[in-house]
Parts: sequence; C-alpha cells; structure tokens
Amino acid sequence: MDALFTLLRKDLMAEWRHKHMLFGVLLYVGSTVFIIYAMAGRPDAAVWNVLFWVSQLFAAVNAAARSFLADNAARFRYYATLVPPRAYFLSKLVYGLVLQLLVTTVSVGLFALLLGLPLYRPFEFLLTALLGSLSLSLVFTFLSAIASRAGGNAALMAILGFPLLLPVLMILGKMALAGLSATVAPGWWSLVASLAGLDALLLALGVVLFPVLWTE
Repeated sequence: MDALFTLLRKDLMAEWRHKHMLFGVLLYVGSTVFIIYAMAGRPDAAVWNVLFWVSQLFAAVNAAARSFLADNAARFRYYATLVPPRAYFLSKLVYGLVLQLLVTTVSVGLFALLLGLPLYRPFEFLLTALLGSLSLSLVFTFLSAIASRAGGNAALMAILGFPLLLPVLMILGKMALAGLSATVAPGWWSLVASLAGLDALLLALGVVLFPVLWTE
C-alpha cells in the first residue's frame, strides 16, 4: 500500500507540474461539447445520452490512456527494481480513475450548461456516470499496459479496445437513459450487476496478467 500511494502521489504531482497536458484534455472536452452544441442545439434525451457517452469515450482516450504510455522503457525498468508490479498497476488505475472522474464532472457540467440536462432520476444517472468513469479507466488502463509493453504502439489500444468497449458502452447507455427518462426502466439493477461483473473481470485480468508483462 505504501508503494501504491507513493506512485499515485508521484503521478498526480507530475500531472500538476505539467498542467498544460491536463488543461489540454479539459480544452478538448470543452471544444467537443461546444461543437456538439453548435451542430445539434439541445437534443432530446436519447440523442443527448448518445452524444454524452461518445464524448466520454474520446475524452477517456486522451485522459486515462496516457497512464502507461507516458513512461519510457528506461523508467519502467527503474520502477521494476523498486516496487511490486501489482502496486504499479493499481496506482496507474487509480490515477486514470481520478482523471476520468474529473473529465466526467466537467463534461456533465458543460453538457448541462450548453445542451441542457433532461434529468428525471439523479441517483441513477450519477451512479451511472461514476460506474462509467470506473469502467472506462479500467479498460484504458488495461489496454495502455498492454500497448506500453508492445513497443508503445497506441494504435494497439484501438484494435484491442473495440470488443471490450462495445459491451461497456451499450450497458452504460441503457443505464444512463433510465435516469434521463420519465418512465421506469425495468432491470436497471441487473445492468448495474452486469457492468460491475465486467469491471471485476477486467480488474482481475489486469492484476493477474500485468506481472507477466512486467517481467517481459
């Protein structure tokens, strides 16, 4: 745990030291929302939901996916002599989650300001946004770890990410729509359980497989 918190503090301090990278991600989010507003105005709840999660997907690529790819091979070998592999992986996961939560919070605020917020059930939508941030950070941290050990090829994340992101985004879209609709959506908690199970599977895969990547 000491190694995890030390690595996490190092990543957060480095992110704050290079604030232009963080502000670049937030500028990307703001520009995306403004372009959507300029082209679509204030859409209905179903279109709003689709636009929101598509914007979250591309924002996650710019935010959480930088976790492993930011460290070069020499630095990675240096960390291998200091900390256990699981602590390194979990620190990158928490770091990606913090960034993704920040991006999601800013996105929700900008969407509400420019495109409106057709919200009927705040609990369902906010829980979905929280679980969505966790799911996206899990997926992209896992993919970033694989890509970093495969020569740092970011295109590999796009190739491997599609089969993982498709079920995640479909579940998140259905869950969020329940919070944006005036009608009660049956089976909402089943979707929550499915997403939680998928997140647990990705976390287990990362914890089990990353030590193998660590020794390569």
